Amino acid sequence: MLVAGLTTAPDGSGTPIVAIVSCHIGSPEDAEIVGRQIRSFGTVAVDALGPIPYVDLNGMLDAGFPSGAFNYWKSTFLPRLDDDAVEALVIAYERCPVPTSSILLEGFHGFASRVPVESTSFALRDIGFNTLVLGQWMDKASADRTTAWARASFDVLKSFAGKRRYANYLGADEDAGAAALAAYGQNLARLRQLKTRYDPNNIFHHNVNIPPA
Repeated sequence: MLVAGLTTAPDGSGTPIVAIVSCHIGSPEDAEIVGRQIRSFGTVAVDALGPIPYVDLNGMLDAGFPSGAFNYWKSTFLPRLDDDAVEALVIAYERCPVPTSSILLEGFHGFASRVPVESTSFALRDIGFNTLVLGQWMDKASADRTTAWARASFDVLKSFAGKRRYANYLGADEDAGAAALAAYGQNLARLRQLKTRYDPNNIFHHNVNIPPA
């Protein structure tokens, strides 16, 4: 697993940095090879790569999402990261109005991308980068400008985006029909038929809703 983020330094200085979070579940020797590759990308400000318990891994980002923070997220999926896409991401982050916001890139690859799309309802089986524009602020006065930044950044990335999107990151302000198609793709028609059979009154709709056929 590999996640990269455009964010600010954890020392409170507000200095922009690129953060990389990785997880290698395998031999320590193989993990060290991958770690050396990651460390070779540029000047390393903080190096915390090393063996940790799985429970600690699941909680290692908790401090970045403090209790009481306001959030507005927008997400898309980039099948590739060419120079123009990288430039668009960097420019978008440079316009970020508050230091608690960030842009994250989650690498999709491996076994998850080898499962046939029709085998499960989950349709995002592409190789690429799930891209999350994470607007987060502590002061209510920052709400409008942070939300506007997230939406503007999402709009800039549309020209690089694929057709599928990650369901967990689709917000309540998305167009319902477009969100369902982006999340479930070619599986949507079959899922609507199942919804008609098991939930014709659409009781379970507080999600990326699948309306009955």
